[in-house]
Amino acid sequence: MYRIGELAKACGVKADTLRFYEKNGLISPGIRNESGYRLYGEQDRRRLEFIIRAKSVGFSLADIGELLTLDTNKAKVTCQEVKAVADTKLEQVEQKLLELTRFRENLKALSDICCGGPRSAEHCAILETLESGAPSRHEHHDHEH
Repeated sequence: MYRIGELAKACGVKADTLRFYEKNGLISPGIRNESGYRLYGEQDRRRLEFIIRAKSVGFSLADIGELLTLDTNKAKVTCQEVKAVADTKLEQVEQKLLELTRFRENLKALSDICCGGPRSAEHCAILETLESGAPSRHEHHDHEH
């Protein structure tokens, strides 16, 4: 049996993380001994390790809750049902990658239109673009006067 701090340390998380997972229903609260300490067994350790591994590949707490339910009832569910959870997460990650690629391209374009010099930002192309949607046509202040 593990106390909360021992289990957390054994799995490389903080006790607060374990309490958070309990609060969110991912782990059952440990049984209390006569001194009032929460105690956890090997099954709790395996469940916590499952949660940690699932988080490490990007599953949200809601996803993990669903996966834990499927795991608990694996004799009654199909691989197709489990795969659907993973495929949904994969699709979300693919969409996020597309969004991040657009962000990178747009930020690069913004960075490229600015001189980045030491002069006043009164006519900064980045700020003008964000204000109006297009950089002004007047002088770029990247050449010294």
